Amino acid sequence: MQILTQPQTEHHLPFAALLPALEQMFTTGCEVPLRHHHAIPGRSTDEDGILLLMPAWQTGQRLGVKTVSIFPGNARQGLPGLHSVYILYDARTGQPLAVLDGDTITSRRTAAASALAARWLSRPDARRLLVVGSGRVARLLPAAYSCVRALDMVEVWSRSPASAQALVDDLLAQGLPAQHAPDLEAAVRRADIVSCATLSTAPLIQGAWLQPGTHLDLIGSFTPAMRESDGECLRCATVFTDTTEALLKAGDLLGAIAEGAWSTDRLAATLEQLCRQQHPGRRSADEITLFKSVGSALEDLAAACLAYDGFCAG
Repeated sequence: MQILTQPQTEHHLPFAALLPALEQMFTTGCEVPLRHHHAIPGRSTDEDGILLLMPAWQTGQRLGVKTVSIFPGNARQGLPGLHSVYILYDARTGQPLAVLDGDTITSRRTAAASALAARWLSRPDARRLLVVGSGRVARLLPAAYSCVRALDMVEVWSRSPASAQALVDDLLAQGLPAQHAPDLEAAVRRADIVSCATLSTAPLIQGAWLQPGTHLDLIGSFTPAMRESDGECLRCATVFTDTTEALLKAGDLLGAIAEGAWSTDRLAATLEQLCRQQHPGRRSADEITLFKSVGSALEDLAAACLAYDGFCAG
């Protein structure tokens, strides 16, 4: 059994290869049971944790499971509140093949899925990307989007101006044109693509700000209590999701439904349907499109297979 460190896992997941790997997995499909959710009691309430198990497999090929441990109380010990590990198996024999860095797999496949969706949902001439957030996934979005659109400007907005500027500096060092956007509304109004990767629990993006032809990508709202957009964003947009699981757990969708701004029968398609060419995606230059993702073990399996095969190939 091979063990891939964080740098090794990252090295073998370049976005130029990861996007096609995700598209292939969505096209061919795999078995993805609902994630397992277990409460882990601590010695006191503030030490309680959660264990998530996310399995997926393709019959006769590969089997994988991501374990995610969430212990919010770790902050008091100077430790991250979340850790994840990915275990890859041979689905024919059950033989363990590799252990990989789960955090790297999660962040890179998340950014890649958004960029993959943008291939169908953003305008072909989209050039200006606004990144809302400055965390682990947000930092990866410009490189992922550069695989599908010829960006000539990346703007960054964050609640922390210092963090936004730090990300801008990193992007400039990578050779990407970038600048800090201190005014979120103004930045949204001039963006071709708006990609949000935050932990916000209240809407950040207002539908009234979205201009004709904008593509809005919502990554951060992966629980019912989280939200990055108001109901108007969904009312005025053609809405797509990564999987139908988003309809059950994404605060952006559930909030808009509760407000009467959107309904599940207005879902245009999933990323699987886009990859299988069962829906054309964007239909006009003026259409406002919205992609809501919550993540899928299918994406984890695709990334783990890509990293393992690359590692074995040397």
